Amino acid sequence: MTEPKDNENWERETINKLAFAAITEQRRARRWTLVFRGLVLVWLFSFLALAIIGEQEANLELGAHTALIEIKGVISDDAEASADNVVTALRKAFKNKHAAAVILRINSPGGSPVQSGYINDEIIRLRNKYPDKPLYAVITDICASGGYYIAAAADQIYADKASLVGSIGVIMNGFGFTGTMDKLGVERRLLTAGEHKGFLDPFSPLKKEEVTHIKQQLDNLHSQFIDVVKNGRGDRLADDEKLFSGYIWSGEKSVELGLVDALGSSSYVAREIVGEEKLVDYTVRPSFVDRFAERIGASMGKSISATVGLESLQLK
Repeated sequence: MTEPKDNENWERETINKLAFAAITEQRRARRWTLVFRGLVLVWLFSFLALAIIGEQEANLELGAHTALIEIKGVISDDAEASADNVVTALRKAFKNKHAAAVILRINSPGGSPVQSGYINDEIIRLRNKYPDKPLYAVITDICASGGYYIAAAADQIYADKASLVGSIGVIMNGFGFTGTMDKLGVERRLLTAGEHKGFLDPFSPLKKEEVTHIKQQLDNLHSQFIDVVKNGRGDRLADDEKLFSGYIWSGEKSVELGLVDALGSSSYVAREIVGEEKLVDYTVRPSFVDRFAERIGASMGKSISATVGLESLQLK
């Protein structure tokens, strides 16, 4: 009778030992997890602190230099090349007594005429307020439409011989689907209050008076653009009717037409024209913290979406 009891005790003790060992291992693993997470947090905070300190140090006074501001990509209120960002950078550059001159380095196909107009107006205001501080526009790959609208306000414009310059015009485009709807047997139902509220609707036939109206508005905007270029470039412009046709030209040809003053890069202008070779970037860009938070937020959002099975869900 004793043998079964011994067996029962042995089995119970073994199970208890295994259970306690598992619990101990779980506690140990939990402690290491907490330690690891703590180290990661310490590393992240240290990394962010160093980045912030680095950005603050980069903003300290740097002695005599040439200020550089990038206008890159589409000019839009929600883009990096927005009027708010460019104007903020311009004001800092003009205000800094150590900046001998300001260079706008432009690589843009254009964009919003309103945003471009804001920047052009601010350049003129700042040039009048700080008459001894010149502003140069330097074109890299392309400076078209709204990009040239901005460049026209500069004291001088430089470009590479292969740069694309111009496109002094205004465009509005779209599509018409009336024929497609007829073939598919789809009926358009458009209800408006106001005779022309639905004008240029892609699913409705064009009306002559509405096309005439929108062309008048485009002509008005084009006239504004032409006036800005003429005011900025003055007698340097060649007497060529094609200048304002919407065409673009190479940098080399643009010098002949008076759209550009000479060929040269930002380094060339800073070294040979300004006389202060050191370039200091004043471009307003998202801070490291903002970029880091954006990436972390995007990664977490993607992970959560994948977890709940919504990885392919998008809002457009």
